[in-house]
Amino acid sequence: MNKTKHLGLITFLVSLFISHFTFAQELKYEFLFELKAVLDAPIQVGRTALGTRTIYPVKSGTIEGPKIKGIVLPNGGDWLLTLDSTTSKLDVRVVFKTEDGEIIYTNYIGYIHKNPDDTYYFRTNPIFETSSKKYSWLNYTIAVGVGRFIEGGVAYYVYAIK
Repeated sequence: MNKTKHLGLITFLVSLFISHFTFAQELKYEFLFELKAVLDAPIQVGRTALGTRTIYPVKSGTIEGPKIKGIVLPNGGDWLLTLDSTTSKLDVRVVFKTEDGEIIYTNYIGYIHKNPDDTYYFRTNPIFETSSKKYSWLNYTIAVGVGRFIEGGVAYYVYAIK
């Protein structure tokens, strides 16, 4: 390859590299709602091949946000898998009924990890399903939940990734 072609190839590759970073965007998000769930007594499955399984049935709850409000129906739960003394994997299924009568199903996985300073990394990624025309935008929404423990249950701030 002659010097001119080599220099041209390098210039082309550098311009591709620079343009990739020039057009990179910040991750943007929008607050969707806060979910609060009251949990029933846990069901201990016990030690399994995957870890220690505990099921936390959902008794009730609420969702409240700028575009959606409603209740959590008492038919879901968390099929929590404790991996070790500091980390548990969430496996949650929940159904919402909006204040205008629409039904939205969500499932999510995530992790609760106790940090050395006794704080928690408590994150989820809800996926939504609904036949509602009004809330159909949820069917195509990537979301992240930031969780915390509350008296009698858990709560999440749920954000749409834009």
